[in-house]
Amino acid sequence: MSECPDNALARRPSERDTLNAPWWKGAIIYQIYPRSFQDTTGDGIGDLKGIIKRLDHIASLGVDAVWLSPFFKSPMKDYGYDVSDYCDVDQMFGSLEDFDRLVERAHALGLKVIIDQVYSHTSDEHAWFTESRESRTNPKADWYVWADPKEDGSPPNNWQSVFGGTSWKWDARRQQYYFHNFLPSQPDLNVHNPEVQDALLAAAKFWLDRGVDGFRLDAINFAMHDRQLRDNPPSGLPMDLVTRPFDMQRHIYSMSQPEVPAFLERIRALLDTYDGKFTVAEIGGPDPIDEMKRFTEGDSRLNSAYSFDFLYAKSLSPDRVARSLNQWTGTGSEGWPSWAFSNHDAPRAVSRWAAAGDRKQAADLLLLLLLALRGNAFIYQGEELGLPQANVPFEHLKDPEAIANWPRTLGRDGARTPIPWEADKPHAGFSAGEPWLPVDPGHVPLSADLQEADPGSSLNVTRSLIAERRKWPALRLGSLRFLDAPEGVIAFERTLESQTVLCVFNVSDTIRRYMPPEGNALAVVAHERGSAVDKPSVPGQLEPWSGYWAVGQAHEN
Repeated sequence: MSECPDNALARRPSERDTLNAPWWKGAIIYQIYPRSFQDTTGDGIGDLKGIIKRLDHIASLGVDAVWLSPFFKSPMKDYGYDVSDYCDVDQMFGSLEDFDRLVERAHALGLKVIIDQVYSHTSDEHAWFTESRESRTNPKADWYVWADPKEDGSPPNNWQSVFGGTSWKWDARRQQYYFHNFLPSQPDLNVHNPEVQDALLAAAKFWLDRGVDGFRLDAINFAMHDRQLRDNPPSGLPMDLVTRPFDMQRHIYSMSQPEVPAFLERIRALLDTYDGKFTVAEIGGPDPIDEMKRFTEGDSRLNSAYSFDFLYAKSLSPDRVARSLNQWTGTGSEGWPSWAFSNHDAPRAVSRWAAAGDRKQAADLLLLLLLALRGNAFIYQGEELGLPQANVPFEHLKDPEAIANWPRTLGRDGARTPIPWEADKPHAGFSAGEPWLPVDPGHVPLSADLQEADPGSSLNVTRSLIAERRKWPALRLGSLRFLDAPEGVIAFERTLESQTVLCVFNVSDTIRRYMPPEGNALAVVAHERGSAVDKPSVPGQLEPWSGYWAVGQAHEN
């Protein structure tokens, strides 16, 4: 893609304009789900050596960092989010030496490395839990959440787990119930206990000392519970919207407790003893914005947070985008948001939001939109290939949530299938053996090797758009202001000093007309069917699933 022309009104700020911003502010971060990225041993499971093999592919996109989902030692009942040793690599993924080589190679390619940290719960095979369940008086007796039964033998309260059913499991050794927000094999840590916090911080330090550049904190708002164990009130959700008992409660006592930010300050204090580290929180729940702001407020808590605003959205509309983005004003001590349209926990956005015939165009346009939002952009593996949600037959499902709630939810397996690398190789080049999840035949024509040679492929569009974004600091750090636009059209301006980028997107399946504010039609990166191209002027007609960035002067009301 050729460079946009320079223009007196569209000053391109020099590199020194953004030198004061930390590397992570406005960063583009590529998420890797290790099990499904690249297998080098033939066992059908991706591994750390496979990630090393494909780091050149990631670096070629122009992203700033990679985020690795868990690769720690685990019985894999929740595929790595049930950690049995925070400070070791599960042998199916490789070794600590492999991880060190991964960090070294990533850094050589200019990529930062972010890893998951799961602080709300462990596996029931973790040594801490093994000791805790032995008695009520052992040194780790209070490291997990234990409670006596009611007089009738029933659980201590009405809390429901994410994966279905009561959040309490009886343990005969202690003659008590233990609490689990997720699977019964994932007991919740008692993070109120300072000794537990110390142990988690020691695990964080272990990885920081190995060179990681930061953490994504999994389900961190689940990390503490109401110590009075009060019942959750009903949610009042209509039954036709309920997929599991968890949906029928407002989880005001089983998660999201006011003590969590003080623990986050301890995490931040540790990271501040190193240079240039980054933290981002995953915040689930129906109304996460207050927590996201509390968790990222000021300079003593986390750097950023993301929610499921877009990840669970069944459709995309201008109102939804405005509602999410307008919650972050950039004023006062407010933190910095992050955004994801797809990840390992949600069906792929292009399948949720676009009809099958529009998915190539929609995949490219959604990337144009994601890269224009104020905040950090998370790209999930396969988004750069335009992968739709894979079809995984029931008999091949692995996700415990999908199995428990089938067929009411799509589950997560369809977003976790292996990446297609080479179309003419077995299992699309992911593995020489049978993959842990099947490769969708519909993904093979979208394999990376076939897209390399096609200038209009989603892969090359991704590279072009990321390269173009780097030229315009307003897209990375600028303020955001929404503009009036026709139905189905998103229009906003990103402004930094004297530079403004007009961002326009038709997210409908109908042709729309939009005339930009006078003075903005200066230099355009347009997204048309099949390619990302420079155009000499702003188009007045927007094809379905098309849009552009137009660089020019700020529009005054």
